[in-house]
Amino acid sequence: MSSGKLTEQAKGVFIIAATPFTDDGALDLESVDSLTDFYLGCGVHGFTLLGMMGEAHKLTVEESLDVVKRVIRRAGDRQVIVGVSHAGIENLRRLAHEVMVAGAAGVMVAPPPALKGDDGIYNYYAQAFAALGSDIPVVYQDYPQATGVYLPTAVFERLVDDFKQLVMLKHEDAPGLAKLTRIREGEKKAGRRRVSILVGNGGLYYPQELRRGADGAMTGFAWPEMLVEVYDLFRTGKVEEAEDLFDIYLPLVRHEVQPAIGLALRKEVLFRRGAIKSPKQRAPGSSLTTADRAELDSLITRLDRRLAAAGRGRKAAAE
Repeated sequence: MSSGKLTEQAKGVFIIAATPFTDDGALDLESVDSLTDFYLGCGVHGFTLLGMMGEAHKLTVEESLDVVKRVIRRAGDRQVIVGVSHAGIENLRRLAHEVMVAGAAGVMVAPPPALKGDDGIYNYYAQAFAALGSDIPVVYQDYPQATGVYLPTAVFERLVDDFKQLVMLKHEDAPGLAKLTRIREGEKKAGRRRVSILVGNGGLYYPQELRRGADGAMTGFAWPEMLVEVYDLFRTGKVEEAEDLFDIYLPLVRHEVQPAIGLALRKEVLFRRGAIKSPKQRAPGSSLTTADRAELDSLITRLDRRLAAAGRGRKAAAE
């Protein structure tokens, strides 16, 4: 069971967990267990379930709850955040209350694509917060590349000021470094709360975002141990060493964020590393070509070589 509810002090790496399926598209709960254990072995500080990478829109409500309960049972003291995004406030409320009863630490809510204007964003979240109640911690998922909804800094600050249950920003705006800085500068004003900021986008801008005040990462990169070690190095003041480590993995970070096949690549790596039994996505989903797999082979070989040259004797993929 996770250690309490999510707060503004949350830090570290909250892995965006994939959802494993069998080759014929059935939910694979045994692989949910093995994937959870894999993530724990990589040192993650928490989990985020039913995000965009988790193929949440392809799951039934019953399957969603099965996944959440299964991970929470194995996660120990790691906190679990659950994506509950929905255009309908009542649907959002129901799932949020179910997962909180199951032991989740908080929920993540993205704006529905139909939102227009600053007041539209504010009013939607005001309704969502009222429906959820003040005792459910909320993460704002700011991913305009997918939702088409841009969150101005002033609107986010207004939400933070007015709703204490908003405790974290999942920051994925891109380019978004200046926005991150504006939020951190704004928090210096008298009376304003400092909220947790975890960053996504596959970790593509991770070191720069940590320098700008991010508290860690919330993404699904298939080598989570890198995200954890970079965070730890930054936290202990070894910034250049952290940057050097990130640079070794950067080709694969970049490769994974490709549109259309990014999730297929991540699941293929998780499969190769023994974390899941099948790399399949539930239909409709993308698949890798022979050329895609050959490219991935080459990148993993190069990663192994660079890790060895840096004196890091870890294998990038399972034998």
